[in-house]
Amino acid sequence: MGTEDRKLFEAKVADCIRLGQKRPAFLGFLELSERADAQVYLQAAHAENWMFYGGWAEAERVMLGIFPDYLEADASLFPLEGLTVSFRRQDTLTHRDFLGSFLAQGVARSSLGDILVEEGRAVLFVKTELAPHFLSQIEKIGRVGVQLHPGFEEPLPAAHAFQPISGVIASERLDCLVALLAGTGREKAAQWITGGFVSINHRETLSVSAHVHPGDVVSIRRCGRFVVDSFGPLTKKGRLTIRCRKYI
Repeated sequence: MGTEDRKLFEAKVADCIRLGQKRPAFLGFLELSERADAQVYLQAAHAENWMFYGGWAEAERVMLGIFPDYLEADASLFPLEGLTVSFRRQDTLTHRDFLGSFLAQGVARSSLGDILVEEGRAVLFVKTELAPHFLSQIEKIGRVGVQLHPGFEEPLPAAHAFQPISGVIASERLDCLVALLAGTGREKAAQWITGGFVSINHRETLSVSAHVHPGDVVSIRRCGRFVVDSFGPLTKKGRLTIRCRKYI
């Protein structure tokens, strides 16, 4: 997010905080990077009565909700709906198919939450105001006929699949990890980091010596997104073993 875009986004968060002093106010759906930036801004502004919610516990795309002092933050108050899409199992549809179809119909990306897809079923989360349009107007995704129903049943389709990765690095420094994950040298990895191609937990990180911790999500532009599972033990030569997973 560039400087001007960040200022505009922070202004939206500030406006949400102001409106939330009198009544519940909501912003989003937010990208992962926007969620991270919003959280930093909220903490700096000493905002207290707020929460993120995207329709299910592990949602990536979420709304920010700001609530007045007299009202407890409550997920049930968020203006979003979960919808189920049914289609034939032999028809292969992907997240990209759904997103492309919705955007082609003029639906704003900020009006769409997570889209979870499996064989014969998808569950998607949308702003409440758009739910009637989805339920009454959408009959096809690409050339595949679909049926939409309000609500959803658990368990939900899996949000992601992962490819396990393991290796050995010199230390927990970001340039060491990026070199391993991208299959390149530390000098090249350092160039990517200082060039703004790498983020930790969805925030751009320009320091090659930044330390990475278990649970961190590291994104490398054009290489993918990875979650760090564990460091250690040390090898006999004193190098550090690491286990990660790549989102696929």
